[in-house]
Amino acid sequence: MSSVPIASHALLSDCHSAALVTSDGSVDWMTCPRFDSPSLFGRMLDSSAGHWSLTPRAILSVSRRYLSRTLVLETTFTCSSGVLVLTDALAMGQGNRGHALGRGAPHLLVRRCGVLSGFIELSMEYAPRPEYGLLRPLLSSVDGGVTARGGAEWLVLSSPVPLTLTGSTGVAEFRMSAGDTYAFGLHRSTLEETPAHIWDQADLLARLDETAEAWRSWSALHQNYEGPWRELVHHSGRVLQGLTFQPSGAIVAAATTSLPEEVGGSRNWDYRYSWVRDASFTMEALWVAACPDEVSDFFAFMTTAAAGAVEPLQIMFGVGGEHDLSERTLPHLAGWRDSAPVRIGNGAWQQAQIDVYGELLDAAFLLADKITDMDEDMRAFLVALADTAANRWRDPDQGIWEVRGEPRHFLYSKVMCWVALDRALKLADRLSAADHVPFWKAARDEIWQKVISEGWHPEAGAFTQYFGGDTLDASALMMPIVGFLPADDPRVLATIDAIATRLTDSRGLVYRYRAESGVDGVAGGEGTFLLCTFWLAQALAMAGRVAEAREVFERAASYANDVGLLAEEIDPATGELLGNFPQAFSHIGLVNAAWAITKAVQQP
Repeated sequence: MSSVPIASHALLSDCHSAALVTSDGSVDWMTCPRFDSPSLFGRMLDSSAGHWSLTPRAILSVSRRYLSRTLVLETTFTCSSGVLVLTDALAMGQGNRGHALGRGAPHLLVRRCGVLSGFIELSMEYAPRPEYGLLRPLLSSVDGGVTARGGAEWLVLSSPVPLTLTGSTGVAEFRMSAGDTYAFGLHRSTLEETPAHIWDQADLLARLDETAEAWRSWSALHQNYEGPWRELVHHSGRVLQGLTFQPSGAIVAAATTSLPEEVGGSRNWDYRYSWVRDASFTMEALWVAACPDEVSDFFAFMTTAAAGAVEPLQIMFGVGGEHDLSERTLPHLAGWRDSAPVRIGNGAWQQAQIDVYGELLDAAFLLADKITDMDEDMRAFLVALADTAANRWRDPDQGIWEVRGEPRHFLYSKVMCWVALDRALKLADRLSAADHVPFWKAARDEIWQKVISEGWHPEAGAFTQYFGGDTLDASALMMPIVGFLPADDPRVLATIDAIATRLTDSRGLVYRYRAESGVDGVAGGEGTFLLCTFWLAQALAMAGRVAEAREVFERAASYANDVGLLAEEIDPATGELLGNFPQAFSHIGLVNAAWAITKAVQQP
């Protein structure tokens, strides 16, 4: 079991895969060559699932930061005998600049130790455990490092200090003095690829510097937002880029699997996939915090992956566009703080969720000016999405939160079907779909009337989670955000106030809904959702209540860890980060809320 707080981790990315490093210098999570690959290091989920630590002795204090405009991590250890700086990065490809970030990444983790003053005694433990800790590879000493073989992985550790090997673990104790710099590297390949190899010190140091420069060149091209939360927004843009799979343009929901929504609970899901639902939210955030090129890449991925079947439209895909994401549990892993089961795959891929038609068509509408070469297949696909929304909006489904209980007539799903048709009507000329317009308009107007008449609950004084129910749901905050109703409509304002007062914890953070209502068919509770709290800030800003919006925004943003990363949820009892990490949706919510507040302030 790992008891290290989720907030103690920092993200490394090469835009193919991810690693998480603790504040004491241990790589406790790493997948390669893709975000959804089996882990090489998995101590985050079980003490026996592998790690690689570089830890100085007699630590007095630790501080961390990302090098300016990068995801290159710098950890400074002040020890009783001196000061050590540990710099970590997943290396980018040779010569990567700007939009080429991540192209040809060598699947190399580089770690540089440099002593600024005094001397430092360090301990290194290297325990690779491929395939989620199932394998204990054979380690062998070679000139300049250690090789590991077992299963499909070929791992080569480059080390300037010798390791003592015991079984499948290597350890080293060594001393460094002021001015010393050591570089370590872990290179990974498979049996059918060009074999990983030992890297010399100069090449490792050069690749680390190249990686920092690659990130800076990307940031220089992409990050133009100017506003009161400039650094937060720009950093969130880099996090979203770090969660992007460069070969396809897919953006994963998070870098991890099975970090729980409640300590000791079973709401533990695999988020290393790309959701259709994220499409329009992500594109708006990328437009603010990155640039249209990434927006276009993500849309191209989504439309290509989804094009195989429109009815039903699959809600999520693997980063390479895979459809079958069958879910299974890993009983040999105890889970973070004994929060079992650990799951890989995600059974939600088979759910019916009719809101996704709206997300894709809203994304197409956002990109309308950039889609200059819409071919006949793309037109037919988008027209089919709108037709299906018009035909299926009356169906119950599992909703935005992917409940594992009975399908219901969820308000958000109906609203997003309205969005699908509203955006299709606005795109009708581009889609050469004049003959569909009467059908789409009739369906759109019927949905609007149905939501107004059955989505509003007089006793609750708000729009609620599903037709006929009185359960509050934060997704109702999306009604003004997507343009279903104006933000200053009395019913919207009442819903905003109901959520702000009755769907929040003692800290003023928003639950997505009350889990104890039993609607989702999953046992246990969960934390408050940062995304939902940012939605509240965004809705308040759109309603002209800027001071309240700013207060809510800053409250949610304050839960970023020391290197600016957000998880999915906050533990209402302790204030700890919960859920998969870092969470794209939380950073997307931050960017979109910051932009909404900035626009509201700028309005005369």
